[in-house]
Amino acid sequence: MRIGGFQSFSLNEFPDRISAVVFCQGCNFRCPYCHNPELVDPARYTTSWPEDRVMDELAARRGRLQGVVITGGEPALQEDLETFIRKVRGLGFAVKLDTNGSNPDALERLLSAGLLDHVGLDVKAPLREYAALTRAEIPPNTITRSIFTVLASGVDHEMRTTWLPSLLPRADLLEIAGMVRGCRLWVIQRFVPSKALDPAVLSERSPDDVQLAEIKTAIEALGIRCLVR
Repeated sequence: MRIGGFQSFSLNEFPDRISAVVFCQGCNFRCPYCHNPELVDPARYTTSWPEDRVMDELAARRGRLQGVVITGGEPALQEDLETFIRKVRGLGFAVKLDTNGSNPDALERLLSAGLLDHVGLDVKAPLREYAALTRAEIPPNTITRSIFTVLASGVDHEMRTTWLPSLLPRADLLEIAGMVRGCRLWVIQRFVPSKALDPAVLSERSPDDVQLAEIKTAIEALGIRCLVR
């Protein structure tokens, strides 16, 4: 596993569990607002964490943690992700996977094997806008396959969308609502202009509290449970 960071304690990354967070290096998307550019752009990579060191850190925290979040970057690009998850589960931890949904085959394998306790699936844009926002070319059905896979699995999950109005107008958010209908929770994440893959977006205006409250109401009117962060 290519690991670019490790957080030994978190109260808010894994719902209802105290967790550690493992940050994988590498991503096939180039979302301009990405808040972990040091995990996405190889030119910004910092020193990697050896996998053995991470496992030692986790083993030392048995009894104090209930779960491990594997995030990125994009974990589903890692060829040895399944092996790593099995090691983590072998220590007695529940596992949450954060993914951009670009590798539905990997997601299906992990879910079919019962290796995931929670999935955080990013749904970044309407399908017609995916290539423009992610600056990556993926088959249009890739994201819909990942959404369907998560919904059909019955695993605990949340769909997540980062909202930067200049890149994702309100109408696009409501279009995404049709894609995630049936999910247990849709999290709208406010863009925070503190760090980004593309510095140009740091001058863009984040949605204000009024906009966030209004979009939450509109989403919930469609029958979708919504949380704003």
